Order: sequence, then C-alpha cells, then structure tokens
Amino acid sequence: MLVSADQDPRKAGTIWAINLGEDMPVIVPERPASFARVMPEDGDALAAAMGPGSEEEICRRFAAGRHCYAAWINNQIASYGWVSFDEEMVGELNLRLRLIPGEAYIWDCATLPAYRQHHLYSGLLSFILHELFIHQPICRVWIGADLDNTASQRGIARAGFHRVANLLVERILAMRLVWAQAEPDVPESWVAEARRVYLGNRDNVWLEAIARSRRG
Repeated sequence: MLVSADQDPRKAGTIWAINLGEDMPVIVPERPASFARVMPEDGDALAAAMGPGSEEEICRRFAAGRHCYAAWINNQIASYGWVSFDEEMVGELNLRLRLIPGEAYIWDCATLPAYRQHHLYSGLLSFILHELFIHQPICRVWIGADLDNTASQRGIARAGFHRVANLLVERILAMRLVWAQAEPDVPESWVAEARRVYLGNRDNVWLEAIARSRRG
C-alpha cells in the first residue's frame, strides 16, 4: 500500500456506497447456500472459517457490537463478512472510519477457496443489505476494496454498490498521505461524504500541502 516519496501517487483502493432501498438486487448464488447472521454461539464455525487463532478476535468483535453474516453450505461457513456501525480501523491504510447514525460499514469479507467463483460473495452482500434495510435503522452502507482485487470489486458492483472514489497514497515530507479522488460523473456530495467517513476531511489539508510542495 505504500509508495516512495519520488513516485507518483497510486491508487490503493476504492470506496463504494449504496443508499438502502434504492436498486438493491437480490443475488442468487450459483451454488445453493443459506444466509444468516452469525451469532456468538456460532463462534466455533466462524473460527473454522477465519482460521487458527481467530477465536479471541471474534469474541472482541462481538463484544464491541460488530455483526457478522455468513453463507452456509453443508453446515459450514463458506463466506463471511463483518459489519460495523460506529467506527472501524482500516489496518492497511491506518485509517479510522467514523460513521454517523444511519450508516454501516462492511469489512473483512472472505470466501473460502473451495467455494469461490459461485457468486457467494455478492449473494452475501445482497443478503446483508436487505437485512440492514429491514432490521436496522440504516440508510447508507459503505464498503472498500483493494484496487487489484478485481473479483471483489465485481462482487461489490453486482450487489448494487456504486463506486464513489479512489483512495490515493503518496509520501510528502516523510508523511504518508491518503486522499480520495472522485470517480468520473459521481456527484460531489457523494465524494464529500466519502471523505468525511474515510478521512475526516483531512485530505483537504493534505492536498494543499502536496500542491505547495510541488510548487516549491
């Protein structure tokens, strides 16, 4: 995710969003699966999917109020994703997302290798969106993806999300800066909201610093 100071800024990831209730397709996976919210009592099955040593982290997330949803096949979790409602760290970029009431953020999604390429991921995202719309006071959902993870981005788009902006990274004066670059034809209001959530509008200050450094 990092770039050196003498390189041009590069895209580190993409920001996607959807307003619930608007164009929310129902995705039926190519492989039969059942979708459900994962409860703490399902911790063993979730740990089996997330891998060795994940038990403590799973308990911490549930205790912090995070929700988890999964696609189940033959009583095993084949795909899962976590949802936060207040704030969350994006570890790769060292960013803390801050949400306002009515927003949610989907993160740490994975499909086990044996179950990939069957639209389970987009089916899971579709299920999560409809669950949040029906059972939670949520009106907007955010999600991000690595730029080179084309499979994930296809799944996100298939579930109805709209690509809002690219996250760019550059080093200036020994600082690693991250800012949001709008996608073409995306309303500025959406981009402003993305900057609020992902960057706390700090990128306005960073962009001014970058412009000054290049002029100097």
